[in-house]
Amino acid sequence: MGAKIQKGDLVQVISGAKPERGGDRGKQGKVLKVFPQSNRVLVEGINRITKHTKVGQSARGTKTGGIEVVEAPLHISNVAIVDPETKKPTRVGFREETVEKDGVTKTVRVRYAKASGKAL
Repeated sequence: MGAKIQKGDLVQVISGAKPERGGDRGKQGKVLKVFPQSNRVLVEGINRITKHTKVGQSARGTKTGGIEVVEAPLHISNVAIVDPETKKPTRVGFREETVEKDGVTKTVRVRYAKASGKAL
């Protein structure tokens, strides 16, 4: 069974605080990583947190660590895939399509945007 949200998908945050209150609702970003065991996704530029790491030195003598700003994972239910046609969030469905390659007919399971019907 395929996942509804995969690495590389363009998603939009559909819950949480609005941007004027310091949140990320309505923002769009690309999925960097999916954590299926905890139902979470890491989205580029979304849910940024400040992380304090111990300051050390690399082999060349440059300082590492300090305060870093990194993305934190979001729950998968708080994001929706962006429809490629309307650029708005949509639900995802699956359908089987027949594909012919080198004279061989195959049925392939395809993800599609429910709003426009376009394959993802």
